[in-house]
Amino acid sequence: MRMRLGINPLTWTNDDMPELGAATPLETCLAEGKQAGFAGFELGNKFPRDAAVLSPILARHGLDLVSGWYGSRLLERDVDAEMAAAEAHISLLVAMGCKVMVHAEVARAIHGAKTVPLSQRPVMSDADWAIFTPRITEFAKRLKARGLWLAYHHHMGTVIETQAEIDRLMALTGPEVGLLLDTGHLTFAGGDPALAARQHAARIVHVHCKDIRAAVLQDVIARDLPFLAAVLEGVFTVPGDGSVDYQAVLKPLASAGYKGWLVVEAEQDPAKAHPLSYARMGHDNLARFARDAFG
Repeated sequence: MRMRLGINPLTWTNDDMPELGAATPLETCLAEGKQAGFAGFELGNKFPRDAAVLSPILARHGLDLVSGWYGSRLLERDVDAEMAAAEAHISLLVAMGCKVMVHAEVARAIHGAKTVPLSQRPVMSDADWAIFTPRITEFAKRLKARGLWLAYHHHMGTVIETQAEIDRLMALTGPEVGLLLDTGHLTFAGGDPALAARQHAARIVHVHCKDIRAAVLQDVIARDLPFLAAVLEGVFTVPGDGSVDYQAVLKPLASAGYKGWLVVEAEQDPAKAHPLSYARMGHDNLARFARDAFG
C-alpha cells in the first residue's frame, strides 16, 4: 500500500517563533514542498483560514490539506465552551476534506515560553485527570460526529508528554480519542516510539515523523533548556537524519492497517537547515521507510 506523505510548514516558517522564516512567502513553502515530492501540507501561520481562499491556492500546487493544530483548554473550560472556541478551525478542516484534527491540551503549557526550562513543565494531578479525560472523550465524540478524528498530540512542555502519560490517556479515554504518534517528541521525552506504535496501533490515527539528533538531545537535557531553545540548537531533524528507528515504528502500524498520513514535521532554524534540501531528504527517506514497512 502506497502511503500518503505530507509535510508541516515548520520546515520553512515557525508558528511559535514567527521570526524564523518570516520573509518566506506561503507560495515558496507550497512550491518547494510539492517539488520535494509531498502530497499535502498541514496548516501554518501563513495559511488563509477561509476554505474558499485556501482551496484554490492548494489546488494550484496539486496539494491537499492534511490537518491543522488546535490547542484546547479543557482543563479550564467545559466541552461546550471548547467546541465554540474550536468551531472556526473545525469548519475549515471539514470544508477542506480533512479526516483528522491535530489536538493538544495547552492549558499550563510552557512549550512556547522562551525562558522556561522543560523541567518546569506542567504535570496533571489525579484530580486533573478526572476532569480532563471525560471532557476530551466527549469533545472527540462531537468531532467524530462532524467527520473528524481527534488526533491527540503528546508534546514537550505540555501536560501529556511522557510515554506513561500517553498510556494513561489511552486507558482513561474512549475509543473516539485517537492518538497522534510523534516520533521526535516521544524520543525527546525519554520514551520509545516503536513501543508506543506496538501498544497503541489501533488508536493511532496520525503520525508526525521527526527525527532526533541524539548528541544534541543529550546536551539540551543536560542544560535543561526551554523547548524553543532546544529547537534552535537543532534537536529535531527530518526522518533518516537522526536516531529514530523508523522501521520499528512503521511496521506495527502497517500490521494494524494504518491508512492515515505520514507527515514530516521537523522544526529547525531555516537559516541553518536549508528548507528545500531537508524537505527532499525527509521525503525520500520517509518514502523508503514507508515502502519497506507498508509494501
